[in-house]
Amino acid sequence: MSEHGSPPTHDGSHDDHSHGHGGSSTSSRKLAAVSVINLLGFLVEFAGGILFGSVALLSDAFHMLFDALAYVMAFAAAYVADHYDEGDQWSYGLHRLEPTAAFLNGILLLPMVGFILWESYQRFLNPIEIGTGPTLAIAFGGLLVNVGSVYVLQGGEMSLNERGAFYHLLGDAGGSVAVIVSTVVIEVTGVRIVDPITAALIAVVITWSAGNVLRGSGAIFFHRSPFDAGEIRAHLREIEGVEEIDDLHGWQVCSQITVATTHIETGVETMAEAEDVSQRVHKELAHHGVDHATVELCPAYDDRSTHLNDHSH
Repeated sequence: MSEHGSPPTHDGSHDDHSHGHGGSSTSSRKLAAVSVINLLGFLVEFAGGILFGSVALLSDAFHMLFDALAYVMAFAAAYVADHYDEGDQWSYGLHRLEPTAAFLNGILLLPMVGFILWESYQRFLNPIEIGTGPTLAIAFGGLLVNVGSVYVLQGGEMSLNERGAFYHLLGDAGGSVAVIVSTVVIEVTGVRIVDPITAALIAVVITWSAGNVLRGSGAIFFHRSPFDAGEIRAHLREIEGVEEIDDLHGWQVCSQITVATTHIETGVETMAEAEDVSQRVHKELAHHGVDHATVELCPAYDDRSTHLNDHSH
């Protein structure tokens, strides 16, 4: 017997399982707000870095710019996926755009790292005077932008793109703090090479952020199982009527849509009993975060080419 989607309700009908997952529109609004906040923050920090000669401030500004562009891409992906209905051609809608945008965002961070390291090296060889007072004021402003963005994003379960944005923001906040500390050190000690050294440290943080985003999106692209298959097998075997689990696969369409298929051997003899087993299997899979499941039942005592078929959907 093959089952698709959610198990039957108490009256025997099947619930339609939405691919929007409720939080997509909220996610897109949050990402849009963070995009605007960070674009404004970039403009202020970039102008300050140029006017007052701080490469650390410039590196933090470019970090904020690339983050803002990442949020714009993430917003666009979330918005399109949220407003594009599923159909025969795109059975899961366009939710695959989410990991695609996250992957591109991670890749885009890497050229920025190279730019920051190059500028840091040049400033290390030829340190220049920086305007400490204005640089401090702008860095504090950048920190406030990061804190405000974190406040917008936090709360509830975050999507892959929101998690990516959150990591970016933590890196930005750390970069702003580093700029503040380095500027104070330069003011107190007069050692100007602290500025390019700080910029290089910010580049390391950016690389860490990129790695997190690339790992998350890569896990989805390469169909890494989002759950512990051994644990689920053990729970499924506890269901009355389940004799053996021959096949169990799980993957994600995006960070908020988990799909699974499984082949179950059962010792039940009637269609009503088979339907009950199927419902219990669906419920167990849903308990482990599976949104869409296909469950195939076959008799444990019969040839596997002979299946119980149930067309009640």
